[in-house]
Amino acid sequence: YYIGEPEAKYKIAALDLGIKKNILRNLAKRDCYIKVFPYDASYEDMKSFNPDGYFLSNGPGDPDPLIVVQETARNILEKNEPVFGICLGHQVIALANGISTYKMFNGHRGINHPVKNILTGEGEITSQNHGFAVVREELENHPDFEITHEHINDGTVAGMRMISKNCFSVQYHPEASPGPHDAGYLFDQFIANIEKSK
Repeated sequence: YYIGEPEAKYKIAALDLGIKKNILRNLAKRDCYIKVFPYDASYEDMKSFNPDGYFLSNGPGDPDPLIVVQETARNILEKNEPVFGICLGHQVIALANGISTYKMFNGHRGINHPVKNILTGEGEITSQNHGFAVVREELENHPDFEITHEHINDGTVAGMRMISKNCFSVQYHPEASPGPHDAGYLFDQFIANIEKSK
């Protein structure tokens, strides 16, 4: 299905792993026309829409068994297309690059999780709902990744970006924007990354 106006400036191919409508609204209000693909869509399926960027959505559960999704993510990244991942999509990007995930002893659930933006030094209040996380040590040792956000309470990875690819992701839900430090800027960053790639 489609969200937004067909004549919008940007075309986004979104992989639906349990996508929230508010994410789609956030993209549509930034002049995006979004085609939502089922979780098992291939890169070729998504590429047929001729998108300017790719979005890997949130969703429930363990990302490890999602082999088809990881393969799609890997194929997108190999082409160096602009990619933005949220929550489960964030974990899939890690797995597609050989970085493990793990089941947390206590998952993060709630609308008031403090996160530090390592790039700016600023704190953000975020909405989180996940029981799995990316293994920080593996991410830190990967030559093509940089941690961009961390959970202030337990130091878990809350955001990352690739150094050689046009790809970034966060573990939390920027579309919820519950706190005074609105995380909606991440959608703007995605658009800026698309512009840079044109």
